Amino acid sequence: MQIGRGVRQGCCLPPILFNLYSERLTKEALDGLGDCNIGGQIIQTVASADDLVLMAKEGTVLQNMIDKLIEIGRCYGMEMNVEKTKVMRISRQPSPVTNMIDQKQLEMWNVLNIWVEC
Repeated sequence: MQIGRGVRQGCCLPPILFNLYSERLTKEALDGLGDCNIGGQIIQTVASADDLVLMAKEGTVLQNMIDKLIEIGRCYGMEMNVEKTKVMRISRQPSPVTNMIDQKQLEMWNVLNIWVEC
């Protein structure tokens, strides 16, 4: 049996490779995008294990970030799992957010109906 890519099950290398790979991918994809200013710093992403959170003040900015991440991700041979991708809006004015991946609308989550401004 010939394996074209991958690593052995249980190997410690996958999380390291994923972090290196995803860091490069997100830097390339999101350069100049994102507008969530926290403490004087523009925060675009928060990463934990194999999860990535994109942060934006506007739904249109978030959609641009998603589109660019998908485009660059495909160049790297990575796909975004639409079923596992959610949108969470934190705002004083609850309004619908319609972000899409490949013509599929992403599910929107409410956080206990508590709204705060980013």
